[in-house]
Amino acid sequence: MSKNTETTRITPHGQLEILSHLEVDELKQSSEHDSSYDTFRRCSLAVLNVGSIVDDTKQVLEEHYDFDIRVIPQARGIKLEFENAPNSAFVDGHVMTGIQEQLFAVLRDIVYVRNQITSNQNFDMSTSEGITNAVFHILRNANILRPETEPNLVVCWGGHSIRRLEYDYTKEVGYALGLRGLDICTGCGPGAMKGPMKGATIGHSKQRIYGGRYIGMTEPGIITAESPNPIVNELVILPDIEKRLESFVRAGHGIVVFPGGVGTAEEILYILGILLNPENTKVPFPLVLTGPESSRDYFEQIDQFIELTLGREAQDLYEVIINDPVKVAQEMKAGIEIVRTFRRENSDAFYFNWTLKIAPEFQQPFVPTHDNVAQLNLDKEQPKHQLAANLRRAFSAIVAGNVKEEGIHAIEQNGPFEISGDTKIMQSLDQLLWSFIEQERMKIPGTCYSPCYTIIN
Repeated sequence: MSKNTETTRITPHGQLEILSHLEVDELKQSSEHDSSYDTFRRCSLAVLNVGSIVDDTKQVLEEHYDFDIRVIPQARGIKLEFENAPNSAFVDGHVMTGIQEQLFAVLRDIVYVRNQITSNQNFDMSTSEGITNAVFHILRNANILRPETEPNLVVCWGGHSIRRLEYDYTKEVGYALGLRGLDICTGCGPGAMKGPMKGATIGHSKQRIYGGRYIGMTEPGIITAESPNPIVNELVILPDIEKRLESFVRAGHGIVVFPGGVGTAEEILYILGILLNPENTKVPFPLVLTGPESSRDYFEQIDQFIELTLGREAQDLYEVIINDPVKVAQEMKAGIEIVRTFRRENSDAFYFNWTLKIAPEFQQPFVPTHDNVAQLNLDKEQPKHQLAANLRRAFSAIVAGNVKEEGIHAIEQNGPFEISGDTKIMQSLDQLLWSFIEQERMKIPGTCYSPCYTIIN
């Protein structure tokens, strides 16, 4: 991949434009802290690596081993200085404006989390309330939460390496959502994360809706393998996958799920596990699974897996709509109106879902070590929402083994993760995962996939 070897300096765009001398010093010191700098460098590289088709974090970092970025203090603020950045970020020698905005968003989030969350005793990360409070403050600091606005944010989940027909379908759904004045929030990467945003931009334009929001939510472990797509105009980096997932359901008003792989299955289990919690029985949250006709088998396999593991109660929490973008948008619009009425009647904020109960097992970061994966409780003799939490962790481990640097390294050192549990659950899980492999949903199509897991019956 070609690189721009010249030293480049940029000034803030959209973020960190007005700073005191104390804030400048804190930004510089925090960005140079060992752990913060590594995260800052990786996330910055991901933003600059726009258009990349590589989904292997290790490969990206190896290809750009000589990339370096620094915070340069000035009397009137800061600049960012870097060299050996991917050429794809430049137009006639200048860094694209959108990429400049996202680079300062990276600095904002990495430093804010370290200075104001991790090091702040006011945030008790051992409690459910403390974690939710931290998520709220991170989103507020990134200007994601906006008062005096009606509920209209649709979260779209799905794979980054989907087929062309599936990608085109996500654009059609996004277009239908945009025509109805709905904004889009995704994981910010390519594929099903880009398509709905692209479609919504046209829908918004036709309705003369200006200031449409295309929010990308990611986390340091995954952004390197899934660089932000060019349409994202608001980027926020959460500290880990659990806070990223909580951000989706706290800020969003409904979810549309497109075809994907293990990451998408993890997200489905996450929201189902939360909605299955008895404390959330009366909380409305529209959830639609959708794709073109060619994806019917995919959703039937997902539906069968949910029926076998979590039962009919879980199936009743979502609707499967095949090959009908307009119906998807209409159902989401109607569902969000119910959310609006519920929030108003219960005096809950439109911009942040405080009412939803998220149990600690969905909030505490799961470290995908071989021991932790082997100890997962995947038996049926437990509440459904707890089984969903543990199944979510199993899929999270596979995601880590597929694309995250620490997961890839763990597999290289110790071999595949060993997943065991109830025989019927393991058989169904094995069938589902093999269908993902056969459909090339584990990696970008055309690349060879070696399973990072072993299912033990």
